[in-house]
Amino acid sequence: MFQTYLRLGFEHLTDLSGYDHILFLLALAAPFLWHHYKGILIMVTAFTVGHSLSLALAVFNIVPVNKDWIEFLIPITICFTAALHFYQPTPQIKPIQYTMALAFGLIHGLGFSNFLKTLLMGEESLVLPLLYFNIGLEVGQILVLALIIGLSSVISQYKIVEEKLWTRFICTITFFWALKMAAERISEIL
Repeated sequence: MFQTYLRLGFEHLTDLSGYDHILFLLALAAPFLWHHYKGILIMVTAFTVGHSLSLALAVFNIVPVNKDWIEFLIPITICFTAALHFYQPTPQIKPIQYTMALAFGLIHGLGFSNFLKTLLMGEESLVLPLLYFNIGLEVGQILVLALIIGLSSVISQYKIVEEKLWTRFICTITFFWALKMAAERISEIL
């Protein structure tokens, strides 16, 4: 069971057909380099805590989920994060960013809850599969963040592109990609 749900959590994050999670991490990590690793790890862990909490609340049927609204709000969180880092391209981690990551994690977790509920139907206990799934998710996030921050650090170190320009480039791409996703999904809620 451990390996199954660990793998599912990891694949949830790294699945390119559900790239919204990777886009969010790209927007979140855009201005950061290797020496910011502590702050970005805390921020992504806050995101995972929010994600885990909302998954649990939805799986245990404590919180109802309107899939159409959640699917619309997910790209909005990406747009907001990209816009924040576009206008503040210098790497700074403020306490409000941890709160924002936690809140956005709540939204993203609800987006996957219906699928996870279906997977967990045959399980006697839901606690351990949820825990294992979230561990896999966190491992995947750390791997993706390492790739993003590693690329940004190489670009910065070798002065391939100025850091602020690189951050704004990444934020622009993620913003408009997410905006397109939101525009495609808004028809479901109207």
